[in-house]
Amino acid sequence: MKFPVENRTDEQVVERVLDGEKLLFEVLMRRHNQRIYRAIRSILRDDSECEDVMQETYVRAYEHLAQFEGRAKFSTWLTRIAVNESIKRSRMRGRLGPLDLEEYDEERAMPELQANSPTPEGNVAHDELSALLEESILALPSAYRAVLVMRDLEEMTTFETAQVLALSEANVKVRLHRAHELLRSELMERVGGSRRQTFAFLAPRCDRVVHGVFERLKFERS
Repeated sequence: MKFPVENRTDEQVVERVLDGEKLLFEVLMRRHNQRIYRAIRSILRDDSECEDVMQETYVRAYEHLAQFEGRAKFSTWLTRIAVNESIKRSRMRGRLGPLDLEEYDEERAMPELQANSPTPEGNVAHDELSALLEESILALPSAYRAVLVMRDLEEMTTFETAQVLALSEANVKVRLHRAHELLRSELMERVGGSRRQTFAFLAPRCDRVVHGVFERLKFERS
């Protein structure tokens, strides 16, 4: 299904959804599925729960869409909801340690690496390195993992990351530096272009999330 809104900003799409074109909410979901998945995955180590939390994020965002005031970018506002939902799920499961619980507050809110032209052998190597990087990131304490994913994988600014995680910009910088130390700089350099494939959220899963949200919100496509 196509909508004539490809060149519209998120905020313009939000306005049209609030004006009654509720099916346009799909545009917002598909635009941000990758970022929302990575944000959730940075907190939840269990990938099997990510789609459920994504659906919950979008349902909550839709239900509170009128409260979006545009003081932050829509993507930042949406990612903040995803982070809060992930923290709730982790706390409910008892998966956040004392440091994590102390650092996160629900009431508050890498340079580009060059890759050579791909070859079949290179693609295999990149896949292997990407998997290795995923494992290394998941081994980080969540306080560092979330900052690294937002800044390095999603390329959010320090300011945006601070908004999403309710941290000071200085704290974001310190955590990112520490995360890099833990991952070891040589590992990040070896990964190169495969970094963009880390925690990839592919089309079939994207479709499932959109369908699941529409089912929960009782949306019907014409």
